[in-house]
Amino acid sequence: MLVCCGLTTLDMTQVVERLPAPDEKVTALSLDVDLGGPAANAAATAVALGVPTTLVTAIGAGPLGQVVRARLDAAGVRVVDLLEGTDVDPPTSTVLVTEETGERAVVSVNDTRPRVLARVPDGVLAGARTLLLDGWLADVALPLARTARAAGLGVALDGGSFKPDTPELLAECDVAIVSADFHLPHSGVFDPPTTAPPGSLEDLAAISAHGPGFVARSAGAGPIAALVEGAVVEVRVPRASRVVDTLGAGDVLHGAFAAAWSAWPARELEALRLAARVATASVEHPGARGWARDEALRAGFAGEIAGGPSVL
Repeated sequence: MLVCCGLTTLDMTQVVERLPAPDEKVTALSLDVDLGGPAANAAATAVALGVPTTLVTAIGAGPLGQVVRARLDAAGVRVVDLLEGTDVDPPTSTVLVTEETGERAVVSVNDTRPRVLARVPDGVLAGARTLLLDGWLADVALPLARTARAAGLGVALDGGSFKPDTPELLAECDVAIVSADFHLPHSGVFDPPTTAPPGSLEDLAAISAHGPGFVARSAGAGPIAALVEGAVVEVRVPRASRVVDTLGAGDVLHGAFAAAWSAWPARELEALRLAARVATASVEHPGARGWARDEALRAGFAGEIAGGPSVL
């Protein structure tokens, strides 16, 4: 079993022939309203791959939150909503996907009203092998990560970007898979900024020095650089036959990695290779979960995870 902790959003996605110019209106080719957010998408991905998953998040009981909760229920994700019963809505994102290229432009609105999150229920980690964090809800994620480490669970971080609490989270992680947008900050005269190329040995080692033994950096459609026993190993990302929609591809990568790693402890590199293939499949379909509606494709990946890394 897997536990994901972090952000859930409501995503309103419109496909357009092109982005509008200033003061211009365009007509969308389609509209989809669905769940979003790194932790939520990762959780839905893991469930689609046959790994039971609990999502610890903050949604709320407002009308938009009810839509998101219904989508998570339909995806088979068990939800622990730390804002359950509170009349608020989750953050929302408006996404414009260009039809020809699959590229997306995102505008997000975060509700900044003060919120008091409920305590994480006892036993939420019971039966789990792995905890995946997305860097959000740090006040909840950090103690949960410490509890997970103490219980012998594997802890992974989806490092989409550096946040104020990232160093503390990294210290509790076994694995960190970061994006091209993740940069360690310059903290002072005794910590000069690195000029190491992203994905280089120096770059990955600097992240690993904060705690995680296995570190990887994704680069969109390019190879993923992974730090393995003091050397950089490239994980090939298969070329997409057609890019339909890049929305959520990184979330799918992390969810697929966590699902495979949960089933294959200590086989991080093999889990990352499978995750790269699932992420490529995701951009060949609309939305972050369109790939899972292809039953043969979904069942094939789920079968590989159930069968073990030797089948790859």
